[in-house]
Amino acid sequence: MLTRRLIACFDVVEGRVTKAQQFQDNIDVAPAADLARQLYADQIDEIVFYDIMASAQKRPIDLATVRDVGQHVFVPFTVGGGIRSVDDMFDVLKAGAEKISIDSMAVRNPQIVRDGAEAFGSQCVVLSTQVKHVGVRDGIPSGYEIFIDGARQATGLDAVDWVRRGEDLGAGEIVVNSIDRDGTASGYDLTITQAVADAVNVPVIASGGAGTVDHIAAGLTDGGASAAIVSSILYSPRFERNLGVRELKAALLALGVPMRPWVEGG
Repeated sequence: MLTRRLIACFDVVEGRVTKAQQFQDNIDVAPAADLARQLYADQIDEIVFYDIMASAQKRPIDLATVRDVGQHVFVPFTVGGGIRSVDDMFDVLKAGAEKISIDSMAVRNPQIVRDGAEAFGSQCVVLSTQVKHVGVRDGIPSGYEIFIDGARQATGLDAVDWVRRGEDLGAGEIVVNSIDRDGTASGYDLTITQAVADAVNVPVIASGGAGTVDHIAAGLTDGGASAAIVSSILYSPRFERNLGVRELKAALLALGVPMRPWVEGG
């Protein structure tokens, strides 16, 4: 059985990790490179870095912080935010990323997904989605709509239809980020996560809402996800007690979730 992955998510503003709730009210946490070093030492499986203001500010991604993080971690490292072209993707990969996450720009210019997959391989291209439950209606048969620009702009795209198209364009992974659950510690939205997992043949990553070990286990089993993005549970100041990667992995293994175990001295 394939092992499931724990992915630490960094929402980065000016080189620092922040933590939001439902894409609003970001609070400062720590320098991105310092937190990356800490989580790498604790044997996180992967890290994803979003420059969350790049698109809104219409500027290139913060390559200096990408480099700073990339030179201190040696696990798969995904980067997104402000990527508008294959040249931008190349710059991010040169700066130390292994994968590129495309979200709002994929909606505005779907061809960028195909161009990235053709240039660097599908394994390098991650389609990240911001999804919100809006109810079943004309054009939204799944009841979940795609939003962009930090959940501020509705697109009229059905979430399940969009991820199918993303896979056809060449995306090698799909992130399902629930706007409704983001930062709430109420658990992943298993309905849309499972619907996406059933609709595509590439790995699906659950995101938004993990507050307990049971939430993570549910996303990796009932939700059909291959990986789970975690952030609040690891480092949010809103939590009375954060959990380490070692503790999370041990608890997930005890629940029967196949994980790469924490290794003493690893």
